[in-house]
Amino acid sequence: MKAQATSVLMIGLIACQPVLEADTVIENGLVFIGDNSPAQEWVVAIRDDEIIYVGIPTSVEATTRIDASGDYVVPGFIDPHTHSLSELLSGDENIRSNKNYLLQGVTTVFNGNDGYGDPDLETQFTELTKAGIGTNTALFIGHGALRKSIMGGDKRAPSVSEIQEMKNLVDKGMAAGAIGLSTGLFYAPGSFSDTDEIIDLAKTVAKHGGVYDSHIRDESSYNIGLEAAIEEVIEIARKADIPANIAHIKALGVDVWGKSDVLIKKIEHAQAEGLKITADQYPWQASGTRISNALLPRWVKAGSHDEYMNRLDDPELLDRIKNDTTENLRKRGGPEAVLITEDKYDWQNRNLGDLSRQYNMSPIDMAIDISRKGDARIASFNMNAGDIENFMKQDWVMTSSDGSTGHPRKYASYPKKYRDYVVGKNIMPVETFFYRSSGLVADTFNLCNRGYLHKGFKADIAVIDPDSFAPIADFQNPELLSEGVVHVFVNGQHAVSNEQPQVGLFGQVVKRCKTKEG
Repeated sequence: MKAQATSVLMIGLIACQPVLEADTVIENGLVFIGDNSPAQEWVVAIRDDEIIYVGIPTSVEATTRIDASGDYVVPGFIDPHTHSLSELLSGDENIRSNKNYLLQGVTTVFNGNDGYGDPDLETQFTELTKAGIGTNTALFIGHGALRKSIMGGDKRAPSVSEIQEMKNLVDKGMAAGAIGLSTGLFYAPGSFSDTDEIIDLAKTVAKHGGVYDSHIRDESSYNIGLEAAIEEVIEIARKADIPANIAHIKALGVDVWGKSDVLIKKIEHAQAEGLKITADQYPWQASGTRISNALLPRWVKAGSHDEYMNRLDDPELLDRIKNDTTENLRKRGGPEAVLITEDKYDWQNRNLGDLSRQYNMSPIDMAIDISRKGDARIASFNMNAGDIENFMKQDWVMTSSDGSTGHPRKYASYPKKYRDYVVGKNIMPVETFFYRSSGLVADTFNLCNRGYLHKGFKADIAVIDPDSFAPIADFQNPELLSEGVVHVFVNGQHAVSNEQPQVGLFGQVVKRCKTKEG
């Protein structure tokens, strides 16, 4: 009798509510609002570029009605680490659509990661807006790009005037709407900087309310070691009074496998101190970079490209280069663990061991030859499954792709994490996966009105079939589109309908909320 009375009351309440006028209503689905709470049998209504209603079924007049029966309705994912800016600036509208991300449920991508972000954000924002883009994008200022613009590739500390020039560019970029400063301290020229240089620049970012995001100095045992590199991030966060995010957290290579417990304790100790430390992670055992970044010593790449090439051709340096490269290859798991992923010469989908046998060269000579001829991208199978799962379980670790050419993570990271780790291994409940792929990212990087299904927020929404959401791309076929994303809305516009990308570029430039000066 009580249940019947409740049902009658609900019908009465619905009947008394005013009719909402919407462009689109998504109904009959399981709605996750992106805050780590379980699903609700709610409806979501969209008008223009905003969500105007999220809640129990109500009277809605809409031009388009989406029946999401059996599907998940979630905030569009926000990928905090991609390398998709060249695609978004392409002259080809099909490439600018960023459909490889849309079909993973991603509606916003970050760019300028690993220190590569051009500090001239205003020009980039203008170009992106003028061209039209398929997903939203937010931009970092890149420390490596800053350094290069002021100092070239010099392996030295900046002068007082040079550090001031860099700080001025940071001020300008943050005022334009950058989400923070990214570093690639493993890569030249970022590797030539010391901690104090980064702290000085991070203080400038902090006064604008930005975030420090770092590809740390060592994810393995290349230079200062993995533990010391994590400690460096914590020191920068403490001394610059800035939130810090560890990019694509990992324990790379046999020397540091099993270190995840120690690293997690260090990070959680810093968090207990009051520091804001987070991380993002992609769900693959192989990393991706260029072969020179993985195997050649940093000192070889100092200065200009011509100087770099001259060192590779210098017979007096060859033994030193080979010795350093041999040790780096050992850390990466040997020649069979290094897969060429870029279509140059006949290298693609061949590992370094295979190629060295074909060309009758040692793996080291082969690596140097590839670096000299085209510096192909590689997938390096260098991670331990236990460490991946251990990091993934932490409530401060977000989902990312680090998407790059030739690696399936660019096309399949989100469905892979869902299929392998949420459904397959039950590492986390599905609502946690959605939260760490949307709301947590928006909160961490201070994005306004995105990341959640809330009234007044931008209508970035994905409708996902829980049974068919799956990765299709693999290392042999890295550019196959994922399946199971039924609908995607970007700023209220229907970007994917019935698993098919639609004509139109609906993305926007996303800037951080300006809670401090600038």
